[in-house]
Amino acid sequence: MDNNLKTSIWQQFGASIDYLVNTIEACPDSLWHASLWNTDDKPPELAQFWYVAYHSAFWLNLYLTGAEEGYLPPPPFALIEQDQYGPIPERAYTKAEVLGYIKAGRATCKATIDSLTDEIADRHCVFGWGACSFLELLIYNMRHVHGHASQLNMLLGLNKVATPDYPTRVDP
Repeated sequence: MDNNLKTSIWQQFGASIDYLVNTIEACPDSLWHASLWNTDDKPPELAQFWYVAYHSAFWLNLYLTGAEEGYLPPPPFALIEQDQYGPIPERAYTKAEVLGYIKAGRATCKATIDSLTDEIADRHCVFGWGACSFLELLIYNMRHVHGHASQLNMLLGLNKVATPDYPTRVDP
């Protein structure tokens, strides 16, 4: 696989992960359980800052494997995210727990991109929402992380919390 392509993917994916980490680190304890939106008939936890941060960490790590089958999150996390509306974790995860999960995912992401070959990039991946190549799944994963980081960042801004600058890239 072309090294320029791998470097470019890592610089942008790493920046998205760093944006998520920086945003979570900026979240004061008073907003950890704040809601980002109205959930109406869904569990209210699904809209809380901590849950959106955890959801981002879970899918970051799972998508890096390329398949739902066989994925087990590390403790204290449970394999419950595949159901769109629950079940909800038995307790809210702490900021330290979620950040640790994301930072582990960041290291896995870097190693995955570094070892990317044409064959791995072309691997067929199937999820409930559709099928794609592993390369496309990496890009989808990057967008997913970035989208949720932006939602969390917006909540902080609306609550007059100084938000981190958006990183344009990470160094290779």
